[in-house]
Amino acid sequence: MDACRQCGFVYEDLPLTAIPGAIGDFASTYREAFAGSDRLTVTRRIDPATWSALEYACHVRDVFLVQRDRVVMAQVLERPQVIPMSRDERVSICRYDSQPLPDVLDQLAMAVGLCALVFEGLTPTGWARQLVYNWPTSEVRDVIWVGRNAVHEGVHHLGDVEAVLAQAR
Repeated sequence: MDACRQCGFVYEDLPLTAIPGAIGDFASTYREAFAGSDRLTVTRRIDPATWSALEYACHVRDVFLVQRDRVVMAQVLERPQVIPMSRDERVSICRYDSQPLPDVLDQLAMAVGLCALVFEGLTPTGWARQLVYNWPTSEVRDVIWVGRNAVHEGVHHLGDVEAVLAQAR
């Protein structure tokens, strides 16, 4: 995947030098998106197949932690194969719906900070390292793509959060 038909994100439009800052910015943009929302609104599912805004925020937090680990793995192993993050299963296993929003937003800030820190420290060789990424199909990807994908996840799901909050209110 190099472009998202749903949110319009185009991977090549994001220079690698902008990746760490774009990741770091998500702490404040997600906090702003949730400003003034009550517990009932953030936990409401607008339909059974759509996550609540809180569940999306938990997912994004976990995405940044998982992507960080994948980048680290790509730096120390030769073309590692990453395991799927099991995003749908995490919703119930990790009890996303029971987590307090202030805690999730603090954890999201920590996750984006840690993820951005890894990307900030990469050398040109580090950016070029490869791994076998298993989503949406199994393909060899470089760390630049992983960084762009992490930013895409943040952008895409921010749109999901805003849409779900608007409908849940």
